[in-house]
Amino acid sequence: MMQNRISSFPPIIDAHSEILILGSIPGVKSLEKQQYYAHPQNKFWKIIFELVSEPFTEDYTQRIQTIKKYHIALWDVIDSCERKGSLDSEIRNEEANQIAELLEQHPNIKAIFCNGGKSYKNVQKLLGKDYKLPIFLLPSTSPLHTVSFEKKLEDWKRILEFLV
Repeated sequence: MMQNRISSFPPIIDAHSEILILGSIPGVKSLEKQQYYAHPQNKFWKIIFELVSEPFTEDYTQRIQTIKKYHIALWDVIDSCERKGSLDSEIRNEEANQIAELLEQHPNIKAIFCNGGKSYKNVQKLLGKDYKLPIFLLPSTSPLHTVSFEKKLEDWKRILEFLV
């Protein structure tokens, strides 16, 4: 079966961003909707809203406003790849996003959080293990990562140390 070449979204980042959360590359549902973490079973947005004690919303524009309010930036480590379905294990022929350049352009970023193992491994390859910023591995918010919401939320609380 022919695999489709897919591309990531532009970063959501501004001059006030202090935390960068990196995924691998958008899944099928996210690509369809052209939204980060659009799959209804993905816990990313629920976790973020829980962490910042804001009322949860399905409205994507409000979601983006909320992460910007808390100085959180979003991007993916992979710029483009071939993949059938949404599994990171199906990713082939990947091209990396320019993470180092993004960080140089946004000197206020003080920590990088990786949403899952693929993102973490790729970032370490791109930036090196001794990069000047702390890089944290967080459990994937994907429904395919079958850890309980409570456990994911507990691990994601590391972000709170860096929130303003």
